[in-house]
Amino acid sequence: MTVSVPKSIKFVITDFDGIITDNCVYIDSKGDFSRKINFKDIMAFSILKKSGYKVGIISGEKNAAIDKISDTFKIDEVFQNIRTKIDVLKQIVTKYKLNEDEFIYIGDDINDYDSLIFAKHAYTVPNAVDKIKSINGIHITESRGGDGAFREIVDCLLKD
Repeated sequence: MTVSVPKSIKFVITDFDGIITDNCVYIDSKGDFSRKINFKDIMAFSILKKSGYKVGIISGEKNAAIDKISDTFKIDEVFQNIRTKIDVLKQIVTKYKLNEDEFIYIGDDINDYDSLIFAKHAYTVPNAVDKIKSINGIHITESRGGDGAFREIVDCLLKD
């Protein structure tokens, strides 16, 4: 069973860690951080942009992977080190004059809670925290965060 995504969507807004990544941070012997990203999810950014959709990333962290994806695919809105994501989400909705049926929000942890409540079309992953999975009406992907969940949502959006 896959999630359903309305055809009225114009803008896909997502958290990064826990959705695009597997929510793990790898620390090398020098103390540098890295993250694993599934190529299916990277390709989903390309597919969205080539299909004419607007894309936004709102992350609680700052990391080079977001910069690389943003530069490569010309992501429309990118916000990093954001503690109160709902304020940024509302800014995007206002800037692009989006109604509730024109955007989705994807998140997995408590810092996404208010944004997921605000969004009429809210999505999460099976490995999200329980508070998020228990939001009334939230859609939960089959794929785990970092394992193609973002691509699953994009594929459902683009289904004929």
